[in-house]
Amino acid sequence: MRKTITVHKFGGSCLRDISDLNRIAEVIHQWDGQSLIVVSALWGTTDRLMRASQEPRYASRLVSDLSGQHLRFAPGLLESENGVLFQLVLDGIEQSLTELAQTPNNWVAINRLLAAGERLSALVVAHHLKQHGIEAHPVGAEDIGLKLKGTNRAPVVDLKTSMVELDRSAFFGTPVITGWFGEGDDGELALLGRGGSDHTATSIARLVDADKVILWKDVDGVLPVNPRWGVQSYPIPYLGYSEAVELARLDTPVLHPATVEPLRGIGIPLEIRDLRSVLKEQAASIIGPDLLQVRQVKAIGCLPNITRLTVNSSSLEVQSENLGRVLIELADRNISCWNLDSIPGQVSWIVSQHDLEKAKEIVTNHFSVPDVNEYGVMFSLVGNKLPNDSADILSSSTARQLGLEIVSTTDHAVRVISKRKDISTMLDILASDLKLTVEL
Repeated sequence: MRKTITVHKFGGSCLRDISDLNRIAEVIHQWDGQSLIVVSALWGTTDRLMRASQEPRYASRLVSDLSGQHLRFAPGLLESENGVLFQLVLDGIEQSLTELAQTPNNWVAINRLLAAGERLSALVVAHHLKQHGIEAHPVGAEDIGLKLKGTNRAPVVDLKTSMVELDRSAFFGTPVITGWFGEGDDGELALLGRGGSDHTATSIARLVDADKVILWKDVDGVLPVNPRWGVQSYPIPYLGYSEAVELARLDTPVLHPATVEPLRGIGIPLEIRDLRSVLKEQAASIIGPDLLQVRQVKAIGCLPNITRLTVNSSSLEVQSENLGRVLIELADRNISCWNLDSIPGQVSWIVSQHDLEKAKEIVTNHFSVPDVNEYGVMFSLVGNKLPNDSADILSSSTARQLGLEIVSTTDHAVRVISKRKDISTMLDILASDLKLTVEL
């Protein structure tokens, strides 16, 4: 009978100081079965590397500063069996900076420079765990055949190719794997986008058929309302994959939509835990298969400042053809289309207001100059198998008071828009009506 496998991911917010490393060692010691660890760079390191990539001539102290910082986290690393690797990463930073000073737009050198943060972090964490009696060792994601779909900046891990090429022999003991990057389609280093290390962790879990993934954060779980809006709420005990993706798309800083996708096919649960809280048997928030529990809203996603563009079309054939072209061009220019409504003779798109001018130009090129209507906010009422009418979810007085208009319904969300801009007040009213708030 094989050991249970848990993939633990520790982000930069869990790698701030020595006490965090001690806590990680405590967690891994107490965890049953085999632990695979995925790490981000130490807190603040990636920001420093990004600044250096933009101004390499002024980064003369960067290598010595990073060396000192990481050796304070892991005294004795330089003299250990991984000391040579540590020095090689530092030399690679120097080389990347030299290349960038000569060719500033050299993305190969930029990616190599930025990936150094995760490489250093894996060395530090592995060394610290070994000092605590855990057989840990650093693992470079691209060195073991983790492939990404794309070049330079890749949206996701290529699970199909990685399943074939992944070197599973590296997963002995407690491997500490670099997050955020892998090998691109061209054989060069490629970086994932925002939330990339979380996506690395869930992809590794899929590839090794892990029993669960835990994202260790500096928050207790996924909250029904983003705390930035000042609404107090409890963590959500359980979210289906589709509910989590919808919430991540619109609002939550805890998850990125790409994080969940590798787990859907085989139902691996994803837990959110707070590294600095008491180690509980049950996670504050668990994400797993879409279950029909209760027909109620579990969370509210929030997207401020949106615009609806509307055009009329006399020909259905031309409308369909041009609609496809518009969607392709929006994607090519990284413009998110938050809602699309197409009926014979009319099409409307909802985009963020900061993308208005570019989106308007694209639509005009294929249709006519669109009518433009600005809205203060789009809310997504997230749940499973919700009614199609907000009147069956909210009280009629709340819907009228907030001026809500339904723009789309799915099995896991009802999206509504409003002209009002006092978002904190609106969320407070919504959360109270839906019984998502904490009584203070």
